[in-house]
Amino acid sequence: MKAELDKQWLPVRPRRLRGSAGVRAMVRECRVTTDDLIQPLFVIDGEGPAEAIESLPGQRRLPIKDLVQECRELQELGIRGVALFPSLDPALKTEGGEEALNPDTLVLRAVRAVRGACPELLILTDIALDPYTTHGHDGVLNAEGDDVDNDATVRILCEMAVLHAAAGVPFVAPSDMMDGRVGAIRAALDAGGHSGTGIVAYSAKFNSAFYGPFRDAVGSSKAAGTRLLSKATYQLDPANPRSAEIELSQDEAEGADVLMVKPAGAYLDIIRMAREMSQQPIAAYQVSGEYAQIHAAAQLGWLDLKSIRDESLLAIKRAGADWILTYFARDFATDCQGMR
Repeated sequence: MKAELDKQWLPVRPRRLRGSAGVRAMVRECRVTTDDLIQPLFVIDGEGPAEAIESLPGQRRLPIKDLVQECRELQELGIRGVALFPSLDPALKTEGGEEALNPDTLVLRAVRAVRGACPELLILTDIALDPYTTHGHDGVLNAEGDDVDNDATVRILCEMAVLHAAAGVPFVAPSDMMDGRVGAIRAALDAGGHSGTGIVAYSAKFNSAFYGPFRDAVGSSKAAGTRLLSKATYQLDPANPRSAEIELSQDEAEGADVLMVKPAGAYLDIIRMAREMSQQPIAAYQVSGEYAQIHAAAQLGWLDLKSIRDESLLAIKRAGADWILTYFARDFATDCQGMR
């Protein structure tokens, strides 16, 4: 009698759809593919060798010739996009970040070289001043030096975006978090004859502790300004999802083509919110600290690198991201190719 009652209570057994690898594959709801991934890359000047980045295992600062070769290889692996970040000679950095408006600055030379070698590759370029300023902030400082001057920074970013579009960048990616910059950049691009250049807006970029290795990579981690003056006045408070909703809505209204959440792993709820509130593509940046902590745990033998890498990317995809910027892109694509 008890056995018969048990059967009545269990007319549906979900385990039937988990019983074999074939069935599990056929009912799998989310998949990460190389089409979803964008590889961030760091570029340096000169003809010297690539430089290892100690806090980002496996990542390097690449001279342009090596960058071009890396982009060719990424394309062959099925990666469709890269995000370029310059690591400048400190001698070129100034308080006002003037090098950002040099038509022959490092990142623009890199863009032209990559475009020539890989014309179908999607290139994102960072529109912010932190790689160019001695103080390491994303904009110019006000006269008192106690905050970033929002409006003065936006004017510079507009000029910067037009230069990048003229160099052939398909999408500029303002990561600065200044108020009103998306609409201003859209207007500047259109006025400059670049209506076809898109904007991937870092719309919900949080004042996160996960950015440390990236700042090592671009040489802003030791900037005195970031130690004395927090970025909390312009980046989002990690405690405030409603603030993220406001920023996402404003950027969409101002003409952003893609809305980004950064970081990704600790902000899956924000990715889901962005997905539910907008029909625009949603990007998420699995940032340097996320990548570094996975590598550190794997090096200590506490986690399996490949398994936790794939699960972390799947979580970002499942939350609603269409594009994932990740330092794991190349390794993931390599493993996918090996399975074919």
